[in-house]
Amino acid sequence: MAEHAIPDHYLDGYAQLLADVSASGRRLTRDELEARRALGEQAAEAGHGLRALVNAHLAATRAAWPRNPGSADSILAAVQQVVDAFAEGYERAQLLAVRREEAARREFIDDLLYGRSDLGRLAERAERFGLRLSHTHAVAVAEGPTAYDEAAPVPRRVERSLNSRFGERNILFTTKDGRMLCVAPGDQDEIITHFARQAYAATDGGRVAVGRAQHGVGGIVQSYEEALNTLELAQRLDLEDPVLYAADLLVYPVLTRDRQAMADLVQDALGPLTTARGGAEPLLATLSAYFDSGCVAAEAARRLSLSVRALTYRLERIHKLTGADPADPAHRYMLQTAVIGARLLGWPGQEL
Repeated sequence: MAEHAIPDHYLDGYAQLLADVSASGRRLTRDELEARRALGEQAAEAGHGLRALVNAHLAATRAAWPRNPGSADSILAAVQQVVDAFAEGYERAQLLAVRREEAARREFIDDLLYGRSDLGRLAERAERFGLRLSHTHAVAVAEGPTAYDEAAPVPRRVERSLNSRFGERNILFTTKDGRMLCVAPGDQDEIITHFARQAYAATDGGRVAVGRAQHGVGGIVQSYEEALNTLELAQRLDLEDPVLYAADLLVYPVLTRDRQAMADLVQDALGPLTTARGGAEPLLATLSAYFDSGCVAAEAARRLSLSVRALTYRLERIHKLTGADPADPAHRYMLQTAVIGARLLGWPGQEL
């Protein structure tokens, strides 16, 4: 494909400059070099390619080469200075453009995730970054053992994998508050699934949370908040699954919607455990393992590195202290709900 013609004004004074250098053998002045840098900036802002600009300088050098050069070395040194200054200005303008683009992108992402800015203007900006806000989107958030920004190797690896697999398919990948984030069409589950797998592998065992697919700008905000809340729940509840879906954990926000009622349940059902030798923690851990293992004593004992006999003794102790038998279906739901509430409220480490 042929290069576009380079306007002559980017070479203004170049031929005369070579003639002066040929006659005097001097080097270019600081003002002359700065003028070439300014021309390089202008060329970059106009969208001309650096390769074509360098070729134009070389062609102009051949055309303007003095018939009786005083020193070929001086002329070539001047050509080198001109091209270097021009390229420096070009690169300076490109770097500034990149920084402006990054700032605009970061501002857009912040506005998008926090529901700020005029919706119409936000939609216009979204198309520039590959999103159509009138559609349904889901947000997935991944966290690892350390905080990430977009320039870090881990996010770049995940982003390359997404781009190579799906290309430009209405996907927004970014980082926010040290986490990786993917906004994808709500009807294309394969994108979120791929992101989750890649993020889990790249973070060497991190955790990914996926919000429910929602419609419009407000839907993206809601899906993002659901993903963040799911990560928080996973930490509080010690959930082991590497990929968690907000839709599968909706019962937990429901349980804590009335915090005082949940606190009362925890206090009434589990409060007596605090009188046990060693405090409530070991017995609460026993209940958690017992319920998480489907009330199978052998499996719960294995998870706690206890003998079945020791586990049975703990369950009997819990029954004696609380008056509720974990093995009795009539008591089980109340106790299990209280255990979940204790995890969510940070009890007994935090006061209710």
